[in-house]
Parts: sequence; structure tokens; C-alpha cells
Amino acid sequence: MTFCLDPHVHTIGTSTCGKVNGATVAELYKKAGYDGIVITNHYHAEFFTQFAANLSWQKTIDLFLYEYHQACAAGSKLGLKVFLGMEIRFTDSPNDYLVYGFDEDFLRTYPNLHHLGLKGFRELVASLAPAYRILIFQAHPFREGLNPAAPDLLDGVEVHNGNPRHNSYNHLAAAFARINQLTMISGSDFHRLTDLARGGILLPQPIETVNDLVTTLKEKRGITVITNPSLPLSFWRLKASFRKDLNNEQRTS
Repeated sequence: MTFCLDPHVHTIGTSTCGKVNGATVAELYKKAGYDGIVITNHYHAEFFTQFAANLSWQKTIDLFLYEYHQACAAGSKLGLKVFLGMEIRFTDSPNDYLVYGFDEDFLRTYPNLHHLGLKGFRELVASLAPAYRILIFQAHPFREGLNPAAPDLLDGVEVHNGNPRHNSYNHLAAAFARINQLTMISGSDFHRLTDLARGGILLPQPIETVNDLVTTLKEKRGITVITNPSLPLSFWRLKASFRKDLNNEQRTS
């Protein structure tokens, strides 16, 4: 049984480009046939200046998490798993990174993470292991104006970004990930209705917690990356199921 997840989903409330509230996002993805989503709202200077100016840190995080909580509540009723993530942009670079494996307490305890830079953030999350097992995936690294980070600072790469308003040169991202043996993921980069279900990954088993997601991503095995969203989700589920059966047959032969 596969688990279809979109690991790159945005809502309103943390950037001007997000157009859909969290509850509606959950409803849309449930109707599209997905089993889960990761809310990866923007954590960068624009959020803090445009949306959270003059707020205390605790109220800033309350605001950052608001639409995530709305998505969780809707997802719980609908049978859609909703996980917490973020897309962080550090002040020293235009690059974006998808981060998985943290919780709300982490955001409240460690303020202004965007000032750390990728290397400083990597050092912080390494120092917190094993209490936190935080993974860093570079989002759309070859989009115009961006560049791939040092591979040793990454756990993986978004090799398919489905955002229709950008050319993310996904083939270059895939080549970069393969050369550096980094885990590959695909995401819709959802911001508005036209972005729905334009990417995702199929995992070999259901996941219940963000720790399950981290474990599966670290193991790398059995992840099917959706690279052509024009094909129906049933095709990708069939492909993932066939791949899983083949791998099982090879292990037992």
C-alpha cells in the first residue's frame, strides 16, 4: 500500500503569493487523491517584515502556524495527514530549502533561523540530534537566480518542482541529485488552485508522524518521484506497487 504525499505546499498568511487557506488546501488534496501533505510555508525576511512586524516571537510563530493548524483540523476530519515543514530562505542567499523533522517547540525555542545561513542552520540541527532529526532539501536549485548548495550541507533535492509560473530546470536538479547521491523528492509548490497536484512522492508504506517521514526519506528505498503530473495518480501508484513487488522478489530470490 503506497502513501501519496505532496511535500511542498503553501497557504495564505506567510507570503503574498499564497492564495488558498489551509482548510481548503486540505480539502483540495483529499479530492485529488493524496494521502498527505506537508505545509511548507515561507520562513524568510519578507514574512517577518510584511506579516509579523512588531509582534513578539511567540505571536509571530502563532501566526506562522495558524494556517497549518487549520489544515490539520480539516485533514483530521477528511482522513488526510497534514505534517509541519517550512521553506526557509536565509538572509545571505536567494536559495530556498525545504525542512522536515521539527515541531512547533523547535520554532518557538530557536528564533530567527533565517539569519543563520545554510551552514549555521546545518550546524544547529546537527547539534540537536538525536532529539531532532531534521532534514534539509534544496528546493528548485536551478531556477533562475538560484544555484545548488554544497552537497554536504543537504540531505536531498527537489528534482521536480511543479510550479507552472517558473522554469525550475528540473532535469538539472535531478542530475545534481544523482551525481551527489542525494535523496530525490517532487513537490507541487502549491500556492494557488492551478498548482494543485503537480508533483509529489509515493512512499512504500503509510506514515503517521513527521518522524515516520524522516525515517522513510533517510532510507531512500522505495520512494517513487512523480515527475509527470499530467499522468493520472493511478499510474504512479501502479508503478510504485510494481517497483515494490519487484524489489521484494529480488530480495527473496
